[in-house]
Amino acid sequence: MKDILRIASLAAVLLASSCASPNDPGFRVPDPEQNHPITVDPQYQSVRFPFSVSNAGLMPDDAAKFDAFVGDYLDHGNGALSVTVPAGNYANAAISYFGERLASMGVPRTRVLVGTRAPDGDERVELGFIGYAAHVANCDGDKWNEDLARTWDNQPMPSFGCANQHNLAAMVADPRDLIQPRGMGDPSTNRRTTVLGHYGKGEVHTADKRKSDIPNEQSGSSSDIGH
Repeated sequence: MKDILRIASLAAVLLASSCASPNDPGFRVPDPEQNHPITVDPQYQSVRFPFSVSNAGLMPDDAAKFDAFVGDYLDHGNGALSVTVPAGNYANAAISYFGERLASMGVPRTRVLVGTRAPDGDERVELGFIGYAAHVANCDGDKWNEDLARTWDNQPMPSFGCANQHNLAAMVADPRDLIQPRGMGDPSTNRRTTVLGHYGKGEVHTADKRKSDIPNEQSGSSSDIGH
């Protein structure tokens, strides 16, 4: 009887492992990053503004849109920021105006690419740059139709982690960070000097606590955890 039970137990283990064998061509790993990978692709982003020398540049609404677009470039842009104006009498004035405005907002002059285009009936000035967008390409609606009651193969559902990956792709501040993490910024030398100075003198070198935070703190002696 003992031998029969051992054989039955071994058979059950082998059967269970075969249900989720990695050699199965339909096997899915329980890892959303592999089942629904986030891809990052370069995309050209552009906007056009009406410009008139007689109106002293941009109207207030267009100026606000301009500032938002340039801010997006400074945060997420890659490469140069192009300024394309229609060829004509106001071409040089428009290039000068937008070039100075971009420089005043912190765009390096070496990254501003200016040019003219042939008259096409549109007298607006176009700004454009290459940015990056993150999206999940391998996650569509038909992956939600599988019967959740059919779990005999012990595999995760095709939609497992799909929404999570979509949310992450939508929330990431700079999609380039998903390709390669950005470098660390410069350290605060003033704070480092202050801390090392206190440490060398044997003084307290931690930041002072705010009095408003002290009543909200818990210590091991006053906590009710475990009682």
